[in-house]
Amino acid sequence: MSESLAVSIDGPTANVRLNRPIVRNALDGDLIAALTKAFLDFHARAELRAVLLEGAGAIFCGGADIQYMRKALDLDEQQNYEDALRLSDLFAAIDDCPIPTIAKVQGAALGGGAGLVAACDIVIAADDALFGFTEAKLGIVPAVISPFVVRKIGAGHARALFTTAERFSAERALRIGLVHEMVPPSQLDASTDGKMREVLTSGPTAARMAKKIAKTAAQLERDEARSWTARQIAQQRVGPEGQEGLRSFLEKRRPDWH
Repeated sequence: MSESLAVSIDGPTANVRLNRPIVRNALDGDLIAALTKAFLDFHARAELRAVLLEGAGAIFCGGADIQYMRKALDLDEQQNYEDALRLSDLFAAIDDCPIPTIAKVQGAALGGGAGLVAACDIVIAADDALFGFTEAKLGIVPAVISPFVVRKIGAGHARALFTTAERFSAERALRIGLVHEMVPPSQLDASTDGKMREVLTSGPTAARMAKKIAKTAAQLERDEARSWTARQIAQQRVGPEGQEGLRSFLEKRRPDWH
């Protein structure tokens, strides 16, 4: 694993920490590759039930590394295309991770950092954090993050924020759906820990399936959604986890995954 990323696993939870605080946890080729590998590796970890993504130091992620951007000046169009695909693969690895993902945002999440936020399932931010899809300020565009961002905040908000490339508050991020909870900085750690514990109270396979349903249902035609969603709940009800969950509820006890 790259020194720019710290990954630790503690029982059913994983912690992924961007570890370049001196450069505001900026994304470069090494960090992009390490993040992609980490989240792809999680796909095969059946014991994991929650993943926390955070940044070391005062800033969650300030976007692309300056040296990384400088190198792009010397790349031709095909090389830039291949480089962009690698970044797109990172966001897809997070978005496609079957395990619920939680982002803890302090300081700022700009450019690609805002893309990381958009790819996560649950986002908790400090109330003084700043966000921005700032690419247009540099004469480039928020291209590969756009499928994840638009799905999260909608085309209307994306059109406004992509074109101005303005920085915006955590309050606005909360209002448009990029952030799910906003807390004082002093409460960020406790709130994130509490959300991790909340995820762990859900059935392990149920939480994964719930994430899959949330991502899939809106993409299906009505008749297809009717059949597919009914099949998901039927399978879960007859499975051991569904049986245990329903029985524990009726028997007024905690299920065995607690």
